Amino acid sequence: MNQNDKMTGDERRQFLLETLQKSKKPLTGKELGELTNVSRQVIVGDMTLLKAKNEPIVATSQGYIYMQESHEGQKIEQVLVCRHAPEQTQEELYILVDHGITVKDVKVEHPVYGDLSASIMVSNRRDVKEFLQRIEESNASYLSNLSEDGIHLHTVIADRKEQIADAMAELKKAGILVE
Repeated sequence: MNQNDKMTGDERRQFLLETLQKSKKPLTGKELGELTNVSRQVIVGDMTLLKAKNEPIVATSQGYIYMQESHEGQKIEQVLVCRHAPEQTQEELYILVDHGITVKDVKVEHPVYGDLSASIMVSNRRDVKEFLQRIEESNASYLSNLSEDGIHLHTVIADRKEQIADAMAELKKAGILVE
């Protein structure tokens, strides 16, 4: 986009929506801001407005994604209950992604705030490494540290229920799965 071109807010949000729909990878607020000649903060506001219009946009640790409907068969979605030490987070996520599973989110029950959730959206080891690196670099806490007993839930997505069953067996063997 040319520096002299100015879009209205509606035009910019339409452009952002189309850009996210076409993208094969998450796009950061900074990248989207550079495409539209606005700040990352303006993009955050635009994303909030688009989500309020029920657009399936998810903010992940890698950037914004548009959740496309899958036309190649129905995906299996399941919630797993886990508990482990922070040092086992990588092991937990690797077990899941190594079985071809996407980890959509993490949820905990906080004693004061109630249910808290965060998007993770990791599908492979590289995604997991980048996610864990962001946690470490920002000195952020895992959501599981905010629950009273470390119990947390993951919504996972797979092509087949056998993938989830196999991953659950391995998580159980590692002492991570809560039944």
